[in-house]
Amino acid sequence: MLILIAGPYRSGTNDDPALMAANLSRLEAAALPLFRAGHLPIIGEWVALPLLRLAGATRPGEAAYDEILYPAAHRLLAHCEAVLRLPGPSAGADEDVRLARAWGLPVYYGLEQVPGCEPKLPS
Repeated sequence: MLILIAGPYRSGTNDDPALMAANLSRLEAAALPLFRAGHLPIIGEWVALPLLRLAGATRPGEAAYDEILYPAAHRLLAHCEAVLRLPGPSAGADEDVRLARAWGLPVYYGLEQVPGCEPKLPS
């Protein structure tokens, strides 16, 4: 399955780049177990961040973020077969889950719920 990994990216960071990078690393940590289980993982920021750079965005909260960040994830989600929602508060991830459910897609809340996946993230 093509699986969107959703969870906190900007939430709770006060726009601190180091905290945002740490959140992205947590999202990315789920990608390899999904891939090894035969799935294709995708994270909205993998598409959005290069587009934001190309749009000239230099910090969160600029107009380009509204134009690109969530819309990129939603366009990706339209092609996905499931969502893996990682823990933590995130309005964007909650919206991904809402859309996935509206579209009839499964939403998993841990790797152990995803068919074929190992139950733990790599450390």
